[in-house]
Amino acid sequence: MNKVVASIDEAVADVTDGCTVMLGGFGLSGIPENLIAALVRKEAKDLHTISNDMGVDGFGMGLMLEAGVIASHTGSYVGENKLLEQHLISGRLKVTLIPQGTLAERIRAGGAGIPAFYTPAGVGTLVAAGKECREFDGRSYLLERALTADFALIKAWRGDRMGNLVYRKTARNFNPMMAAAAKVTIAEVEELVEPGVLDPDTVMTPGIYVQRIVQGTHYERRIERRKLRPA
Repeated sequence: MNKVVASIDEAVADVTDGCTVMLGGFGLSGIPENLIAALVRKEAKDLHTISNDMGVDGFGMGLMLEAGVIASHTGSYVGENKLLEQHLISGRLKVTLIPQGTLAERIRAGGAGIPAFYTPAGVGTLVAAGKECREFDGRSYLLERALTADFALIKAWRGDRMGNLVYRKTARNFNPMMAAAAKVTIAEVEELVEPGVLDPDTVMTPGIYVQRIVQGTHYERRIERRKLRPA
């Protein structure tokens, strides 16, 4: 089955106002740069985003925040985006912060069809507010619900026309688990190849999880912050 769409803008054409959207990446590594830009151009409103973080001002998801298309955000880190910090402190944006391991497991559980699970992370902190707490073998655990989405926008290094994906190094991060946790997964890739070219042993996301695939262009490959030791 050929899952290739003609353009980045066509790939996100049915992302409507109010949708829940997962976006892959860790910091700026492995983010779907082109799909994010297309969402900004589309001007979809009141999106509920799920991502590890919101990147930096003026790039990646920072562009979505500046465009005012995000109604709420669920993630685990906000330290590199000053505009998000301002919105959070002023109450202009609803932000739900989750321990990073818990966020990853909630997404993985959503993709696996597991509705909830228990974890010790957050017990005795603000994270525990309003959540069921049970004791197992003398230790307290919180009940955490799985996370799913209407759309997952992910980034891979290589992909074929059937949607099989290969990630490169740390760009793998949240992308594979998000691919399994959404109703519609849209993947952008740096290299689009024909079926049979990818070594099956290297495929990390099988095409069954991907509904659309599109080739991206002009990757900046930024990093959040670079520090060099004094000479």
